[in-house]
Amino acid sequence: MHMGDKPDLDLISNLPQSIIESILTYLPIGDAVRTSCLSRKWRYKWTTLTHLVFDEKCVAQTGDQVAVEKSLVNFITRALFLHQGPIHKFQVCTSILQSCPDIDQWILFISRNGIKEVVLELGEDGEWFRVPWCLFHCERLTRLDLFRCELDPPPCFKGFPCLKSLNLHQVLVAPEAIESLISSCPLLETLSLSYFDSLALNICAPNLKHLCLEGEFKDISLENTPLLVDLSVALYMTDENGENPEHSSNCKFIKFLGGIPRLERLVGHIYFTKYLSIGKDPGVLPITYNHLKIIELYQVSFEDMKEILVVLRLITNSPNLKELQLSGSSLTSMESPDLDFWEKEGPSDCTFHKLKVVKMTDISGLPHEMEFIKFLLRKSPVLEVMSIMPCVFVTMEARLIIVTELLSFTRASPKAGIVFIQD
Repeated sequence: MHMGDKPDLDLISNLPQSIIESILTYLPIGDAVRTSCLSRKWRYKWTTLTHLVFDEKCVAQTGDQVAVEKSLVNFITRALFLHQGPIHKFQVCTSILQSCPDIDQWILFISRNGIKEVVLELGEDGEWFRVPWCLFHCERLTRLDLFRCELDPPPCFKGFPCLKSLNLHQVLVAPEAIESLISSCPLLETLSLSYFDSLALNICAPNLKHLCLEGEFKDISLENTPLLVDLSVALYMTDENGENPEHSSNCKFIKFLGGIPRLERLVGHIYFTKYLSIGKDPGVLPITYNHLKIIELYQVSFEDMKEILVVLRLITNSPNLKELQLSGSSLTSMESPDLDFWEKEGPSDCTFHKLKVVKMTDISGLPHEMEFIKFLLRKSPVLEVMSIMPCVFVTMEARLIIVTELLSFTRASPKAGIVFIQD
């Protein structure tokens, strides 16, 4: 640089466009758009952004909700109108925006611009929006997240050939349409379905790795999911999926967990073990879960022999289990017959060679709970921690009895520490 030259202080403006786009991508869309005010050179820098993520922070929160909603709609419409080039991600997450005709126009616009990811989460009040058919023409779509909407694929829809992630939350859709949607996405790896009512579901997804289900499911069958590694389930029981004579021979355990040999992590929330216990006891399982390392089961009823059997069948067929977390259901009665069950059903040849951590919560001191803890301590030679947290309704006197009993149990592991956690 010569002595008379003035230094170029605007170093950012002279960066390559690709780097400027990367910088703008990390800004909220509202701030990215505001860079157009910096100078003439910056006026249209933001218009080639490939990721467009909108929420209510894009606009000033002044006036009533109707005014803010109108302002947000105008902002998104104008941003799309001025945009140039491909749009890879389009996301609208806001509680203030309800169903409106503009949404159809937005989706039509992005469907013509090589869209890969769509996330739509609108407000809970008011009418739900109906997903326009043009979305089903987005053949490059890799991720689709829809919240609180109606979904009705057109008759000619053949599936999303590139879709890897599908998340439907409170979505009104016909059962046959959702099964068809899942099975017609050959690359699907992540599936999340939540808040569905009385849905009977057969899942056929040969590349599926992560599955999350939450809602009222009458029946669930993992028909073809051999690569599944991560499963989380929360079931809300209805009278329809309670046990009845029709289902007495229909083993839910095998139907649901019988074909997923690569499972690594299993989380079963409310009613999960109850659901798996419906039907005939599978006895010796046709599958060994060699990859299953973490099991979390919540609200297990230790007064129901069939539920205890489900837990035993599961953990004794998981030779590489490292961490087990269980919570008991709320206290109902202290009477637990069939205590000789543990001599008959607790496999004498079973050893948990990898189990290091056991967490038991909401424990009431029921006889079968204590027998289960005794069984684990006796069969876990490398156990490091057994933590016990009593149910809030357990009195101090009952807690003392539980602790005394725990300390009397034989431990296979010399390192096993029992931690009793007060509230």
